[in-house]
Amino acid sequence: MQRNKSLCVCPILSTLQSSVLFVMGSSTTTQRSHCWHYWGIIVAWLTLLEMKMMVHYVNGELNYKEALTKSLIFLEAQRSGKLPSNNRVPWREDSALDDGKLANVDLVGGYYDAGDNVKYGLPMAFTITTLSWAAIFYKSELEATNEMGNVHDAIRWGTDYFLKASSRRKRLYVQVGDPEEDHHCWVRPENMKTKRTVLKIDSNTPGTEIAAETAAAMAAASIVFRDSDRKYSHSLLNKAKSLFVFSKSHKGTYDGECPFYCSYSGYNDELMWAATWLYMATRKPAYLKYIEEESISASVTEFNWDLKYAGAQILLTKLHFEGTKNLDTFKVHADSFICSVLPESPYHQINLSPGGFVHLRDGANTQYATGTALLFTVYGDLLAKHKQKITCGDKQFDPSHLLSFAKIQMDYILGKNPEGRSYMVGFGKNPPTQAHHRGASMQKLPKDEEVNCPTSFSKWLNKDQPNPNELTGAILGGPDGNDKFKDKRWESVYTEPCTYINSLAVGPLAKLASLS
Repeated sequence: MQRNKSLCVCPILSTLQSSVLFVMGSSTTTQRSHCWHYWGIIVAWLTLLEMKMMVHYVNGELNYKEALTKSLIFLEAQRSGKLPSNNRVPWREDSALDDGKLANVDLVGGYYDAGDNVKYGLPMAFTITTLSWAAIFYKSELEATNEMGNVHDAIRWGTDYFLKASSRRKRLYVQVGDPEEDHHCWVRPENMKTKRTVLKIDSNTPGTEIAAETAAAMAAASIVFRDSDRKYSHSLLNKAKSLFVFSKSHKGTYDGECPFYCSYSGYNDELMWAATWLYMATRKPAYLKYIEEESISASVTEFNWDLKYAGAQILLTKLHFEGTKNLDTFKVHADSFICSVLPESPYHQINLSPGGFVHLRDGANTQYATGTALLFTVYGDLLAKHKQKITCGDKQFDPSHLLSFAKIQMDYILGKNPEGRSYMVGFGKNPPTQAHHRGASMQKLPKDEEVNCPTSFSKWLNKDQPNPNELTGAILGGPDGNDKFKDKRWESVYTEPCTYINSLAVGPLAKLASLS
C-alpha cells in the first residue's frame, strides 16, 4: 500500500534548543518513530564523519599512532608471494608464486620495492635493517602502540625471503624480475606475465654492497627475534656471519641492479654497517677489530639505502658512550652528520625547502627526510641518556633540539607544510589519491586475464582519477625543493612510494607516539 508523503517534524539536540524539519513520510506517531530512527542514522553518520576528520589529531598534535599503524599497512601492500590469512590489504592477492623457477630455486616472497613489480635485494635488505633498528631501539614504544607484532611480521616477511635467497653456499640471489620488461607493462602483480628473470652474485660475480647489507639485515633481525624465537634468531645470525665473510672475501661492486639501484657510494659503508650490526648481535671482538682496523669511515650529510656511514657511526657512538674504547673517531663523524644537517649549525650543508623540509634530490626525496628523522631521534635519545650535547663550532645543541628537528620533518610529511596537505596516503588533510603504484591504480581482474601491455599505460597510468584502491600508509616521493607537489600518477618523482621511506619512518613515529 503506497503512503502519502507529508511533513514530519523531528526535534534534535535539545542542548542546541533547536529543531529541524525532516521530509520523511506521514506525521503519525508511527512515522515519527521512523523519523527519529532515520535521524539517528544521520547523527551517527555525521559523528563518524567528524571523528574521521579529527582522528588525525590527538590533544592538538598529529596522531602519530595512526600514522605508525598505517605506515606498516603499506609494507603489507608491498608483499610478494602467497599472502597470509591475516592480510590487511583487501585488494592484494597472491602473486609471483613461481619466482625463482627460472633458476631452479624457490624465491617466492619478499617485497616489491616501489610502484612496480620487481624485487631488488639491496633496498629490500635496507628496509629490513632499518625496520629492525626501530624494533630494537623503540621496543617499549612499539609495544605500547600494540604494533610490535606487525613490525615482527614485516621483518620476518623479509628475512624468510633472504634465507631462501642465500640458501646456496657463496651465492646470493639479489633480484627477481626484469625491470626493462616490467616497465613496459602497467599491470598489477597478481596479473603480470612479464619474465621473472633471476640475478645472483657469487665468487665470480661479486656484489659486496648487497651481500653486506643483507648481512646487516640478518644480524639486526636476529636481535629482534632473540627473545621470541631463539632458533630462528640463531639461523639469521649464522647466515649474517657467512654473508659478511662472503662480502669481504669477494670484493666488488655489482652493477646488475643499475640503472635503478646503482651503488654510487661504494661498498665500504656497507662493510662497516654490517660489521657494526654483527658486533651488536654477538659482541665478538673480531667484528670490533674489523671496525677499528679495517673499516673505512667518512663524514657524510645523508643516510639512505646507498649510504650507511651515518647510521653505523651513531650505533658506534652508542658503544662509545657505553665504554667501548677506540671509537672516538666515529663519534666525531656522527656529530659532523648532525652539524651538517641542523639549519642553525655554522656547518650546515644540506638543502632545506622554504618550508623547512630536507630536500636533496627529486625522486623519493622523502627518504632523506625520514632517514634524517630516524638518526636524529636515535641520537637525541642517546645524548639524553648519557647527558651529552652536540657541539657545532661555537654552538651547542641539546638532545631536545635534535628531536625537535626530527619532529619537524615527520610533521611536514603528515600535513604541517606550506601546501597544508599530507604526503601519506589515507592520513590527514587532503592526502594523495594517485600514488604511482600498479596494484593500487587497477581494479581487481580475474587471475587468468591477460593485460594488453601497449594500452595499459593509457588505460591506468595516465588516467586522471583517484586510484580505485587506497595505498594506505604509503609515504610518497613528496614535494619538490619549493614545497610544490603534483598528485598525478604519471609524475612518479612526486607520487611513487618506496618500502624504505616507510621503514625509516617507523622509529620516529613510535617515538613521537610515545610523547603524545
